[in-house]
Amino acid sequence: MKPFLLAILLFLGHTGWSQAPTPATTEYYPTPTEWAEREAPTLDSAVQFALDHEYSGARDLRLAILEGFRREPGHTLRGPTKERGGPAGMIIKDGYVVASWGDTERVDMTFSVTKSYLSTTAGLALDDGLIESVHDSVSRYVWDGTFHGDHNGGITWEHLLQQTSDWSGTLFGLEDWTDRPDPAGSYDDWKNRELHAPGTHYKYNDVRVNVLAYSLLQVWRQPLPRVLKERIMDPIGASTTWRWHGYDDSWVDLDGLRMQSVSGGGHHGGGLFISTVDHARLGLLFARRGRWNDQQLISERWIDQIRTPAPPNASYGYMWWLNAGDRRWEGVPDHVYYAAGFGGNFIVVDEERDLVIVTRWLEPDQIGELVRRVYQAL
Repeated sequence: MKPFLLAILLFLGHTGWSQAPTPATTEYYPTPTEWAEREAPTLDSAVQFALDHEYSGARDLRLAILEGFRREPGHTLRGPTKERGGPAGMIIKDGYVVASWGDTERVDMTFSVTKSYLSTTAGLALDDGLIESVHDSVSRYVWDGTFHGDHNGGITWEHLLQQTSDWSGTLFGLEDWTDRPDPAGSYDDWKNRELHAPGTHYKYNDVRVNVLAYSLLQVWRQPLPRVLKERIMDPIGASTTWRWHGYDDSWVDLDGLRMQSVSGGGHHGGGLFISTVDHARLGLLFARRGRWNDQQLISERWIDQIRTPAPPNASYGYMWWLNAGDRRWEGVPDHVYYAAGFGGNFIVVDEERDLVIVTRWLEPDQIGELVRRVYQAL
């Protein structure tokens, strides 16, 4: 070989131009039976903080629920409950478990974190074309009287998802106005309140959340737990231990079959009963923008859409909380979003840093400090 050709080949080899492209790094996903760990001793302080700040309510959740909602007229337990365990949690970075504490396999109630799972079944309905747009009137799909009238007839799917519907009525024996009534009002004030135009007023209200669950059941025409299991939980390798309950009397007949309309929380009992590790799998799915290995389980469009803030409340999206508005956690990136439930149950998602934080039974007002400690450590 001539010297100048040899020199050129050596140069190309040195610069890497003659080499095949380096394949992109493959993201790690846990298998159904194994979740790899990586050491992160810098997180010890955050873990100890979670252990030291256990939710102060009773471990007998029947007592905690009845105490927490004692002001509501006629409040009773209408669905199953379960005595809770102690603090538990997991921190997932780049798909790996970098910290965990407590009994992460224990199945516990998760209260309003259930709403984010409910939202997921709405996203799947959009992906499948069962619902054409979140801006459609729900009455177009549910025509049994639930959305009759000038007020309820103007409610869209987005209004239900953002808790701005101000739906008025009774569902499974529960009247909407009995849920979290205004502390400054009276019984007559609550019952005869002035209705707000859909989309203009935010109110956290479990009766209206259950109206969303009922409406989605009408669209799917199969139990929402089955939809969630087949489309999300089985593909991400979740265990078979989780359960999603409704109320004792929230059964309906559809297509000649008896199905339960599930609840979006544990306000009256019921809701999702699930382990910390299964929560972490859902969190990782969202951190990976709906993708699990080579499957797009839920669309990226929906992952973006859930962070649409409600016009009256910048902190709330489609049944996921946003790190914005009055509830913003100082020292935590604005793009973070999370699921939250009574008793200090949280799934925190940061897709930009491929980070998931799950914590159970943390004193609720300490969540911002816990998340800050994680970011400081990482």
